[in-house]
Amino acid sequence: MRAGAVLSAKDVPRVAAFYASVTTLAVVHAEDDHVVLEDDGVQLVVRAIPAPLAATIEVSTPPRRRDAVPVKLVFVVSSLAAVRELAAAAGGALNPPEREWSFRGHLVCDGHDPEGNIVQFRSPVTP
Repeated sequence: MRAGAVLSAKDVPRVAAFYASVTTLAVVHAEDDHVVLEDDGVQLVVRAIPAPLAATIEVSTPPRRRDAVPVKLVFVVSSLAAVRELAAAAGGALNPPEREWSFRGHLVCDGHDPEGNIVQFRSPVTP
């Protein structure tokens, strides 16, 4: 593992399933209070928000985006169009194509997971 992140979630299985479906991360370990997803260089741990705090959090449908946070997860993917479909099927969303932009050799687009956490996807632009 070269890099990793820990993401707190109210519904750990649902959020972990979202990231497993839209990235190259695979579930390598799961318990009631956390799920570990990994690929060759990245580890994402989705951990349960403590029950007393989780009881005070409401996740709407669709989820309200939580964009006033200090960290945004970023994943490189092969196709933003494919992620757009996968994200929607897994309870999240990716912004529409007209909101994509170019950055350092990648086509970039933000979206959110099933609990509203903002996540960015980058697809390499081939010359």
